[in-house]
Amino acid sequence: MNELELTCTYHPNRPTSLRCNRCGQPICSQCAVRTPVGYRCKTCVREQQKIFETANWYDFPVAFVVSAVICGAGSILSSFVGFFILLAAGFVGSFAARIVQWAVRHRRSRYLWLAAAAGGIIGCLPIMVPTVVLMILSAGQDLGSVLLGAGMGLLWPAGYMIIAVSFLVANIRGFRL
Repeated sequence: MNELELTCTYHPNRPTSLRCNRCGQPICSQCAVRTPVGYRCKTCVREQQKIFETANWYDFPVAFVVSAVICGAGSILSSFVGFFILLAAGFVGSFAARIVQWAVRHRRSRYLWLAAAAGGIIGCLPIMVPTVVLMILSAGQDLGSVLLGAGMGLLWPAGYMIIAVSFLVANIRGFRL
């Protein structure tokens, strides 16, 4: 190598003729990230992505509480409505996502969906706890009848939780269902 030959900033032993179109640093083909405006180094791409993180620290607890309340209210309805709650669970999850986004003022974060999903799951659990406790306490009884009776009591709330939280996560992450 002569002194005029460029080497990659991140891999000094690799010769290159490619430069980042934002900062101008020499980069090898392994370090280059293709963007619509040209190749950029991973540092510049990371800095550009940070601009889209607009959520504040308090948006995560807000998302948790709002989704817990809405999904919890829906899970209480699941004990009265039965099978039809599975049809309404998608609407409840989508509604919860819209309210969460409104509550956090449409600020974005890569991990906001985790707080909302955790809230949705925690909100759905209280309706299932008594059934699980009854299953544990009646473990000495006839196992088949206990599992059948308690399992049916868990079927609709668990199905509701899976569908509602799935729709909640999908809507917050950007899929419109």
